[in-house]
Amino acid sequence: MNALIIEDEKPAARRLARLLGELDVEVSTMLHSVEEAIDWFRKNEHPDLIFLDIQLSDGLSFEIFDLVEVRSAIIFTTAYDEYALQAFKLNSIDYLLKPIDDEELESAVKKYQNLKPDQSQIILDFDDIKKFLVNPLEREYKKRFTIRLGQHLKIINADEIECFYSENKGTYAATKEGRNYLMDTTLENLENELSPQIFFRVSRKFYVNINYIKDIVSYTNSRLNIKLNRFNEQEIIVSRERVKDFKLWLE
Repeated sequence: MNALIIEDEKPAARRLARLLGELDVEVSTMLHSVEEAIDWFRKNEHPDLIFLDIQLSDGLSFEIFDLVEVRSAIIFTTAYDEYALQAFKLNSIDYLLKPIDDEELESAVKKYQNLKPDQSQIILDFDDIKKFLVNPLEREYKKRFTIRLGQHLKIINADEIECFYSENKGTYAATKEGRNYLMDTTLENLENELSPQIFFRVSRKFYVNINYIKDIVSYTNSRLNIKLNRFNEQEIIVSRERVKDFKLWLE
């Protein structure tokens, strides 16, 4: 079995390739953007299996299928559970949420291996996908975070945080009081912990809380500049590929 990984975060791609190697899955190629993937599919023989992230650096990976007929089976590897219905319409056999669990990955690979050889259309069972379609209002998200300050622990309520941001390989919480606290986590790990009704990841560096947005200003290259009530250490720019989703989220 030969596989292709499409993932814009190279460390995540390398980790996935290592895990697949332990399952005797040969990763022939790793791609990192929509544009790169479209070009590759047009020039190369398609693999047996694709491990596909959804949010890539230059857009959503669903755009690939608008321009190329992909004949491979697909296992989605993503931090975004809101795209499960779109994945259901493609040749999907599983939908794994990051951080990827070793056992879930092994189960997904075995699911592919157990498919009948003549099975031309491969889709997720609806029972497999229902767990991702829970109403966001019914899901439980973190309401507070614990921050270490020297020998002490400080509790900060999620609704007091204007934004989360990354800087110098650290992840910080910026509060409504104007304080910035270093956290023992990453933005990627926060993706499954924050309510999508309240927080939106506007770029690779920032999550913003809708309740603290003071102004939104047009920026270069069709991007947006967000002004929060207190946070002003850095410009918060909505990346171009996320502007459309951001506007929908605001509504």
